[in-house]
Order: sequence, then C-alpha cells, then structure tokens
Amino acid sequence: MARYPQQIVVVGGGMVAHRFVEAMRDRDSDGRHEITVLAEEPRPPYDRVALTSYFTGRDPQELNLGADELWADPLVTLKKNTAVASIDRTAMTVTTRCGATYGYDHLVLATGSYAAVPPVEGSDLRGCFVYRTLDDVADLRGYVEQLRRDRPGRTVRGAVIGGGLLGLEAAGALQALGAEPTVVEFAPRLMPLQVDEGGGQELRRLIESLGVSVRTGTATQRVLGSGCTKQVTGMEFADGENVDVDVVVFATGVRPRDELARAAGLVVGERGGVVVDSACTTSDSAISAIGEVACIEGRVWGLVAPGYTMAEIAADRLLGGLSSFPGADTSTKLKLLGVDVASFGDAFATTPGALEVVYSDPVTGTYKKLVVSDDAKTLLGGILVGDASSYASLRPMLGRDLGGHQSAYIVPTIDGASSPLATLELPDDAPVCSCNNVCAGTIRSVLDDDPKATLADVKACTKAGTSCGSCLPTVKKIFETQQERAGITIDTALCEHMPMSRSQLFNAVKVSGLTTFSAVIERFGTGRGCDICKPTIANILASLGGGHILDGEQGTLQDSNDHLLANLQKDGTYSVVPRIPGGEISPDGLLVIGQVAKDFGMYTKITGGQRIDMFGARIDQLPAIWKRLVDAGFESGHAYGKSLRTVKSCVGQSWCRYGVQDSVRMAIDLELRYRGLRSPHKLKLGVSGCARECAEARGKDAGVIATENGWNLYVGGNGGATPRHAQLLGQDLSDDELVRAIDRFFMFYISTAERLQRTAPWLEELDGGIDHLRAVVFDDELGICDDLDAMMSNHVATYSDEWRDVLEDPAKLAQFTGFVNDATDVDPDLLYVVEREQIRPATTQERRLGEAGELELVDSNRRPVMIAGTTLEVRA
Repeated sequence: MARYPQQIVVVGGGMVAHRFVEAMRDRDSDGRHEITVLAEEPRPPYDRVALTSYFTGRDPQELNLGADELWADPLVTLKKNTAVASIDRTAMTVTTRCGATYGYDHLVLATGSYAAVPPVEGSDLRGCFVYRTLDDVADLRGYVEQLRRDRPGRTVRGAVIGGGLLGLEAAGALQALGAEPTVVEFAPRLMPLQVDEGGGQELRRLIESLGVSVRTGTATQRVLGSGCTKQVTGMEFADGENVDVDVVVFATGVRPRDELARAAGLVVGERGGVVVDSACTTSDSAISAIGEVACIEGRVWGLVAPGYTMAEIAADRLLGGLSSFPGADTSTKLKLLGVDVASFGDAFATTPGALEVVYSDPVTGTYKKLVVSDDAKTLLGGILVGDASSYASLRPMLGRDLGGHQSAYIVPTIDGASSPLATLELPDDAPVCSCNNVCAGTIRSVLDDDPKATLADVKACTKAGTSCGSCLPTVKKIFETQQERAGITIDTALCEHMPMSRSQLFNAVKVSGLTTFSAVIERFGTGRGCDICKPTIANILASLGGGHILDGEQGTLQDSNDHLLANLQKDGTYSVVPRIPGGEISPDGLLVIGQVAKDFGMYTKITGGQRIDMFGARIDQLPAIWKRLVDAGFESGHAYGKSLRTVKSCVGQSWCRYGVQDSVRMAIDLELRYRGLRSPHKLKLGVSGCARECAEARGKDAGVIATENGWNLYVGGNGGATPRHAQLLGQDLSDDELVRAIDRFFMFYISTAERLQRTAPWLEELDGGIDHLRAVVFDDELGICDDLDAMMSNHVATYSDEWRDVLEDPAKLAQFTGFVNDATDVDPDLLYVVEREQIRPATTQERRLGEAGELELVDSNRRPVMIAGTTLEVRA
C-alpha cells in the first residue's frame, strides 16, 4: 500500500514541467503528493514560444507561466539554479551538481532539449549563438548592441543558419535589434517541414519584402573569424562563396536532453529521447518522461502541444487514471516576422488518392491549400501563408466532411457572398485547442452548466485559448453561439459605467447633442466613469467637434499622451512630432527642426510616415519647443492621438518617370483635410503615383493609387501586429470623387466602429463587407451620405492646431510645468548614453557602470554628469 504524501521529483523547469505541476495540483484535492521541481535555469518556468517578444522591450518576467500562487503552494517546491547530475534508480534518489540529494517515490524527467549546432568549423567563435533560452537571447541582444556601440554608423550584418520556425524567429530578433539578417537554409525552401513548394515561394516573397535576405539550397561550410578575440567576420558556403557577417545564429533544430536517462540505464530511442509507453512511463515504472526528452510512438515531438498532453497523462496516471497518449497534433500556426503561417493535418497530401485545392495570389501575398480525400469530401490537411485567419475554423474539421465545394473555404468571397466558414459549426468532439486538448463539446458543457459564464470563465475553466492563442477566434465563436441559443444577450457594454457599446454611444451623443462628459454619463450611464469610458467619451466628443481636448472637463478625461499633446517615452520624457503633410518639407523647414532638436538636446529619427520625430523633451520644455515650431509654420502632427497620423506619398508625377498622377499634391490635400480627425483608432493614408506602389498604400486605412484615368481607392489596410491588405473600394475616381469617398468612409467608420477597433477588423465584421460599404459610400444605400458629408464639412471648418491653442491660452499653458520646488534643469532620473552622435536612455546596467565611473553618461542637455546617490553633478 502506497504511503502518503508521495514524493514526486520533477527534473526540469520548462513549459511542460509547469503544466505537469499545474495538472497535479488541480486534480490532487487530497494533497497526497508533494512535488519538488529542480530547474536548471535561474528563473521559474517561462513561455519559450514567446522568446522573440524579449527583443521588442517586453520584460522577461512577463513571460513567466502561471500564477505565483502555484509556487507558493505548500505542496510544491521550486528549486532554481539546480542542475541534476545523476539518478540512482536503486536508492530512488537524484543528486544535484552541488551534491544535494532528493529522494522520490516517482521521478518525472522533463529536461527538454538543447539547440543542435552542426559540425561547422568556426561555430565556437565569438559572435556565434543559439536561440533556445532567455539567457541565449539575452546574450545575443547584448552582443549586437555592443557591436552597434563599438561601430557607430556601421550596419551589423547577421546570418541565421536554418530557415525553419526557429530560424525565422531568430531573423526577426536580429531585425528587431537593428541588424540586417540573412537566412541560410540547406533545403530548397523555407520551413520545409511545414509548407510545400508553393507556400515556400510565397513565404520567401513575404519575408524578403520585410527586409530579410534569404538563401535557400545553401550549405554552410565554415564560419570565418580573425583577430586575437577570434570574432566572427564572415561565412563560407559549400560552393566556395564568402560573405561578410558580424553575428551568426544557429537554428538548425534541437536534440533531446537524455544524458541523465542514458547514464541511469533507461532505454533510449535510436535517434535519442527516453523511450516511454502510451502512459509516458519509461523502462523503469517509477520514472516518467514528458515533453521533448520523451520518445513516444517511435519519435521525439518538438512541439509544446504534445508535451502538454504528456504532462496531463503523467499526472492522470499518478492519480490513478487510465489515460493514454492519443497521438500528436502537429498543426502549427505562427506569426513569423509579422507573416501568418499555418500548417495542419496531411499538409503534403501523402494520403493515397488525396487531392489538393490551391489558391495563390502573389499580389496580396496569399497562398492557401486544402488537402481533401479522393472523393473531394473529407478535409485531410492544409497550408496557409499570408492569411491564416481560417486556420482556427478549418483545423478542427480534419477528418470530417466540409460539405459544398472545398474551394469556397479558401477563395475570397465575391458579390457579397459569405464564406462557409461563417456558418460552420463544429461537432462536440472536434478539437479546438490542441495545446490543452480541449474540444468544442467541453466549451459548450461549461456554458450548459453555467449559462451566465463569461468568455474569461470559459478560458479559466477549460484553459482553451490560454497558451498560443491561435484558437481564440473559435472559442469566442462557440461561446457567442451558445449564448444566443440560450437567449442570453451578449454584453457589449463599454464598461460597468456605460451599458452601451462605443458605436451605440457615439450615435446617442450625436443625436442628443450633449457636449460634456458629465452630461453624457448622467443621461446614459452611471457613476463617475473609469479609464475606459472617460477617454472613449472624450474621443467621441472630439470626433463630433467638441472643442479643444484640454478645454474644461475634457482635459481630465484624456489618456496621458493626449493630455500632454505628446508621446510619453520609456524614460518619462516626451517626443514631439510636427506635421509634415505628404512628407514634403522645404530646406528651411528642415533647418528649423534640426536647430530646435539641437538646442534642446533631442534625439531625432525619420518615422515610417515620412516625418521627423524628436525624442527627449521634458514636460516643461514642450511649450518652448512648440512655440519655435509653430512660429516657423509647423503644427501638431497628432502622433499622440487616436486620429489621423500621416499621409505617406511617393514623389509621383512631378519627378518620377513612372508617375501618372501628382501623388504629392494629393497627399498634402488629404492630410490637410483630415488632420486632427479623431477616431476610434489611429488612421494612416498612403498615396502612390503609379501601380509600382512605393507609398505602400495598400497597407493603410485608406490607400490611393494613381491610374491613367484617375485614382483607385483601397480601404481597410492595417500594419501592426495583425497586418491586413486593403480592399478595393472604387476605381478610376476623379479628385472630387476620391475625396468624397474617403470623407464618407472615414465618417461611417467613426460612427459605427467599436472602442480601439481599427478599420481592418471593422470592415471584416461589417455585414456585407466591402460590397455593403461600396453601396453606402457610392449609392447612399442607407440614406446617410448627406449626414456623413456634413460631419466632415464641420470637421474641416472647425479645425484648429492644438499646439497653437495651448500657447495662446494661459490656463492650458499652466499645465506644462515641472515640479514647483525644482530649481534645476537636471533630473537625476534622466540619464543618457551618446550613441551614433545622438543620445538614448541609459539602461539599468549602464547606469551602474556610470555610478562606478566606468561609462560616461550625460544629462538631457548632453552635459557629462557625475552620479552621487540620487543627485547629479555636471562635470567640469
């Protein structure tokens, strides 16, 4: 008879180990097991899938998995920085490298894998990295940043050996660090295990369009280095060609960390990995192996979903269950360098008689393939590149009859027809969340038990949508369908103080004519408001011409950026962006901006919207900076607001030999018309003078492309985290027709969109889609065009520069002051490093070096400083 509590020792502290501990504590209600986790890394388990977010400024602690309460559980002990050296199966103990011994009743091996480095000469040179752990990516980041400091003005050239999932992630990391990456792949295409030749070609086009060089069918012979530091200087390929590189990242796969198991005499697979049965038990019944170290069904699975399944099975078996490994779901959906890629089921059509239905559009950067059975009824697999929005609905239908013509699921709809995906309903046993092994019926059962459960309740109860997140659209669709069937109205309230949605509130405020927050909340809401409804109502009032955003009560409602008419930066200073319509600026204007930036010691950068951003202004400096700019004819560029940002343009017909229309003039006209237009989210426009599309108009909320006969108008394009190509709204429009169409499009969007909803998702959710919008804008199908025109006319007539208004109003100007008792212009919190002849905020490590006198830091006036405690002294 087993003694309790049983001692469970887990070797490894990764994602799968975390899932095992979580499963044990969720199910072991009697507390019959005490769990000790021996983690080699100096931190708790973290989301290794999201490593690349570390390069975009995300705090590493935000990657930590689960709640802190799990590790505070008295039945769970987490030992960090604890590497296991050996296993004694007879004594049933493990010994750490530090000599500590832990006894176990059951041992769980979750040691994962390590990054494989091919036998390439020079792979040990300084500047060679792998891409596996947080320490790996931190080392890579530090090295690249040091290269940039040591070689100001010189481009850092990076190479990634391996063009799979990890390789493209690494390329994105290098690009985020400011390096120029090249991906070197031995196979004839990128991601050879996930996409076919057609998908690989489209993926390569998309990746290269983002500034990443790609070399396929290329073998690396050796890494070159020179100097006493043995630092990377280049690469030599098998064909004898040499290229110059400064840093090399190996992303050529992983190998299971099975050395402990081998030394303990456990059976391992032919290609590595600890052999386990369907219960995840090794050749020793007192030891389980889960995740990437386990060899199950004859292979090692390098994906998190099978690892999570193994963790659940091992926990269930320890608690007396009979679950067994059901096979691995190898489906993947990722966003690599901003490009959606998905692969599921029999993606390469290996099933006898399988048919392939392919849709490819290189213009929009889209490749879609469905693999179906020989009778064209059953879905067997698929590949999606560029647009993977249908993945969440299609993957659960593997092995099932889709019904109808299969091509309808991947070919864009026309004539207002809806995609069959919109009405597709999953059977109860269809898998929805592969990461957590949740089917559609499980989600429905939660709502059957508690019809009032929220979407957050469903996620917490089932864990669906809490890992990679790719299944969230499907989870939400099931949730909303069940709510409707139960007769429950889906709550669209803006917040607890406002029962209306943003679009409902907009029209209520418009019809009622209310002009203050107090009046709106008194008539339509309750309480005193919150950080959701206050800025939303402020935005609505501004959209309806409610005066300056800092007037009276309005000023207390704004987000921090709107409140100070400038963008808050990471060090507490602000950036200033004057408007430069169409990107056109005179030499005198350039000189003014340059002199202002120089006088105030600001960092300057050309933005993606063809403007100049000046960073590093203190609050009290903002009015003085604005005055200099306003006096020179500049005005606010509204970079801080949910409003029109920029209208990007190419040089057009005026200078370019390919231009067929004056794109600069049109861009300037549009920017001056829509400047200051407040909306649910930021708005960006682009105007290209010919079909070569140098202004990237089809990635904008409204994109204009010149034709021989006028202008084509595209709408609903977005960049950002979820890029969308704009859709064609009108063709060969005259100048007047174009402006009128954009007027109506913007005002219809502003009137009907929800809070923080960009034009792309708004258009996707619009009943009838682009065809309905076309009917509204051009045919006045809803009979509201006169109203939309009047709204825009009112905006144009009442526009006033917000910076100038502040400068002319003493009450508003008084808000822009430093601390009353601050008699110095030196703020000890603002320390900078001079890099490439400009300043940037010093990191925590650089501040420590400055305190130790090992690195020269400067204040916001670029004066070298000495640090003494919390005070600064300007060096002589």
